[in-house]
Amino acid sequence: MRPLTRAATLFLTAILLAGCATLSEPRCASNEQRLVSDLLYFGTAKPGGIVSSEEWSEFLRGTVTPKFPEGLSAWQASGQWRSAATGAIVSEASHVLNLVHPETPAAEAAVQAVVADYKSRFQQEAVLRVKNTACVSF
Repeated sequence: MRPLTRAATLFLTAILLAGCATLSEPRCASNEQRLVSDLLYFGTAKPGGIVSSEEWSEFLRGTVTPKFPEGLSAWQASGQWRSAATGAIVSEASHVLNLVHPETPAAEAAVQAVVADYKSRFQQEAVLRVKNTACVSF
């Protein structure tokens, strides 16, 4: 390989590998705490109907709140996703749940338990989870 071609190849490889590097954690100010912010997206279509407002409220009250008594935020949304089973694009009403918590094994297990309970209780194919690190102040 010619020297110029080798240098160009190394340069291109370095650029491509840099694109694979993970993003660094946010630098929090002295008055902030680094926590995890989980956004969970729950579809409401289920076999034979939809998850009712009462069922959603009971899920929050009976499953989520005991695992995250410090607090949470939830709101209604509408969304769409592609079914892994059929490939069809599905549009449906949904709920979004925001949980802000320490990054601990117990909190991770609690989030996974919330997702597993919803999927089982309401016969869901999936619950989307978006996990980020955030700087939080109170």
